[in-house]
Amino acid sequence: MGVGVAHAAKAVVRPPAAVASEPKEIHLVHQLGPKREEALKQLVERFNERSKDYRLSVRTGTWSDDGSPHLMILPGEDMERFLAGKPRYKALSAVMREGGVPLPALKPPAIMTRALVDAKGQLLALPVGLSTPVLYINRGEFRRVGLDPDAPLKTWFELQQALGQLFDSGSTCPYTVSQPGRVMIENTSAWHNEPVSARQGKSERPSFNGMLQVKHVAMMASWHRARYLRIFGAESEAEQRFASGECAVIAAPSASWTDFRRTAEFEVGIAPLPYHEDFPGAPQNTLADGAAMWVAAGKRPAEYKAIARFVGFWLQPENQVAWQRESGYLPLNRAGVFATQSEVLGPDLENIKVAVSQLNNKPATVESSASPIAGRARMLDILDQELSAVWADRKPAKEALDNAVARVQATGAPVLR
Repeated sequence: MGVGVAHAAKAVVRPPAAVASEPKEIHLVHQLGPKREEALKQLVERFNERSKDYRLSVRTGTWSDDGSPHLMILPGEDMERFLAGKPRYKALSAVMREGGVPLPALKPPAIMTRALVDAKGQLLALPVGLSTPVLYINRGEFRRVGLDPDAPLKTWFELQQALGQLFDSGSTCPYTVSQPGRVMIENTSAWHNEPVSARQGKSERPSFNGMLQVKHVAMMASWHRARYLRIFGAESEAEQRFASGECAVIAAPSASWTDFRRTAEFEVGIAPLPYHEDFPGAPQNTLADGAAMWVAAGKRPAEYKAIARFVGFWLQPENQVAWQRESGYLPLNRAGVFATQSEVLGPDLENIKVAVSQLNNKPATVESSASPIAGRARMLDILDQELSAVWADRKPAKEALDNAVARVQATGAPVLR
């Protein structure tokens, strides 16, 4: 009997069960703001539901934070600091190739900021936060003063006539501009096929003080004196004034469409930037600029494979549509472009339609392509400082732009192609 008991006890012995390992984390930091962070988190949650070995975590931060993030969505100035010195990133094209995941992104166009591509035109980072300046109008305010909000404002002169009618009817802020240097110099130049830089041997020097730029800034100065145009100090203040209903028209990034539709208590219209009709060939094309997602160097091969899968997931058509609709940013591939043509989405992607039509209005030329000088944070700071002197009637347009060119040139050696 004792033997039987011993045999029974021996029969129930089992090897220890294997303990399931927790998924390893991929850290993603960003500076997108609350609304776009929510869209990013929704995307990441959908990815994590399908990923077994790795999960992404999202938090606000930057590349220099403690914790050594794997992925970083960086805006212009922070991106410039990240790219200074020895490479801190692994090229996205290499990550995808080594991970065995296709990269169905659009071929980097000449209109896109140069920092995101290498000499062979391969993507170094995923341009998840690109936009281009467009025109927004308060449709109700237009109707109030007897203007047709559906009538196109093709030229700056046509816009001037509308602003005069708004002012005469009591508007205290007919027109404002978000990011004046980016709109009035960089994009107005490309829109008229005029360069912002000139070749100097194998490098480039700034040259955004030509006839077009001086004419346009002088026109804006006359609007400012006539109180058709108001310029606000803080970067987001102009957009807040428009969303509050104080300003009737604003030139602002195409991605701001989602913010305006969430916060404005009026019907928002959107249209392409106006142009000066006395410049042959205008309108040409505008430029795409904004934040991009970089992959940190020095990570494990398995982590890079997980990152490649996440990028591939982001580029799937349904995720592209969701990201465009919630963030307002430009498409990353053809699936995203095709989505803008869908009638099902209605006005959700109206900003993308207008932005893409501007960017692709005509094939980019050497003059209308993104310059390695254009888009640099320091250049934009200098431009906005010099333009402030124009708005204050301390300098005429030509002197301010000449000073800006000299100051940008003095910040360092000419930028290499």
